[in-house]
Amino acid sequence: MAKKRLIYILIAVFVFGAIFLPGFSKLQELKEENRNLGKRIEILKKTNKELREEKEKLENDPTYIEKIAREKLGMARKGEIILR
Repeated sequence: MAKKRLIYILIAVFVFGAIFLPGFSKLQELKEENRNLGKRIEILKKTNKELREEKEKLENDPTYIEKIAREKLGMARKGEIILR
């Protein structure tokens, strides 16, 4: 009688594991993906903020525009000589 009970318990545990283990595995996988996406969102928010600040400077700050023109475009004022 005890052997039958043990067999039934083992079968029940096996069935329970077979039903719920794949779902648990998928849940863990989705949690990891969610964490990764959360990190990606934070990085993109930071980049977005930096780009907004850059845009604001380019629209409103003539000194910054001049600096960018000199550095990236190699522009110079009248009478200046550019050395590389």
